[in-house]
Amino acid sequence: MRHGNKINHLGRKTAHRNSMLANMASSLIEHKRINTTLAKAKVLKLFVEPLVTKSKEDTTHNRRIVFSKLRNKYAVTELFKEVATKVGDRPGGYTRIIKLGNRLGDNAEMAMIEFVDYNTTYNAAKVAKKRTTRRGKKKVATEQQAAAEAPAAE
Repeated sequence: MRHGNKINHLGRKTAHRNSMLANMASSLIEHKRINTTLAKAKVLKLFVEPLVTKSKEDTTHNRRIVFSKLRNKYAVTELFKEVATKVGDRPGGYTRIIKLGNRLGDNAEMAMIEFVDYNTTYNAAKVAKKRTTRRGKKKVATEQQAAAEAPAAE
């Protein structure tokens, strides 16, 4: 029975699962998004989000903790330099899982996992949106006309 065991073992022994998650997390940090099965994406999300939280505070202790999980110094460097600066103000929820459908060979559910702040499709609309009000422009225009007429009247 599996009373209270909430981790998905993915049909692998502990060492294999830890190595696979470390490799997938390194690929996610390097490429900012990867395609995998839905079950692996859900487990990877639980694996990588605490590491991103640790990377917000750049201390030697946190770097060593993250390196013990990832075992890839280039991924650790990129996580602490690039990813941490982008997600510094976000309180959590650093990754997003998008379902892609089923794989042709074995009909497995596929998903894409990505960092939320690196998706340009969703974030472009928020950045490019400008607020314009006609009322403010008319007010400025009338003030300029009044200023131009005032010296002419004197």
